[in-house]
Amino acid sequence: MIKLLAVDMDGTCLDRRSRITDRMLLALRETAAKGIIVVPATGRNLECIPHRLAEGTLRRTGTSDDYANRGMFRYVISSNGARVTDIQKKKEIFRASVPAEEVLPLLRQCRGRYFGIASHVRHRYLLQGRLLTMAGRLIYGKDAGGVYCVRDMERFIRRNGCEVEEFQFYFLLPGAKKKLQAVLDRHPALHAAYTGIYAEVYAEEASKGKALEALAEHLGIRRDEIACIGDGENDLSMFEASGLKIAMGNAADSLKMRADYVAGTNSNDGAAKAIEQYVL
Repeated sequence: MIKLLAVDMDGTCLDRRSRITDRMLLALRETAAKGIIVVPATGRNLECIPHRLAEGTLRRTGTSDDYANRGMFRYVISSNGARVTDIQKKKEIFRASVPAEEVLPLLRQCRGRYFGIASHVRHRYLLQGRLLTMAGRLIYGKDAGGVYCVRDMERFIRRNGCEVEEFQFYFLLPGAKKKLQAVLDRHPALHAAYTGIYAEVYAEEASKGKALEALAEHLGIRRDEIACIGDGENDLSMFEASGLKIAMGNAADSLKMRADYVAGTNSNDGAAKAIEQYVL
């Protein structure tokens, strides 16, 4: 019997235009109504959770009515597992920050024009410079309530004594990726996940799987009582912590190989249909 459903956001609950559909919201509402704990598990920081999910609203075509379902979820895994938050009690259940002794040396070594720098700090999304901040707000749209501009990331973190949930280094010049890899060789306590245009850098203990295990222990839920849905390689650790594993049709091949079921794509309400079929 499934007691907890962990769901990735981008590429899973959200379609290719980063929207959450009414069918997806209904599936999550019905899951919560059955007493199953719904847990968003995302690479986003807490304040950039999709606004329609946070509000729990469903639009009715041709009317001005909204159906509100606040309280659809209580726990959030954010910043790729760096935090698990009980949003009802405003309490952290799990945290895995980039160590304070690593933060400033890392930023010092990444000075210059090679990188656009962003970080998740205190559940907010900080971006260095106006251009990068404008791009972040454009990408997140109505979900950009947690996006903030800082002039100099290193100076901001030094002045405020911040721990960092996660860094993103955007590759602005040729050779930037190799430069970052060389810098990270000096920081064995940090891990990185690379794409063609940026890298996410996070603490060794940060992963969706470890975050999910910590939450399950907190709630007294066994692994075989957990279902999860995802699309990216950052969801692999979540698969290892779950009994029922569902990969999206648009998922990475490595995820599909480890899945119990492969759903439709995120452009065709694949996650909603999978929840209806395998969870509800």
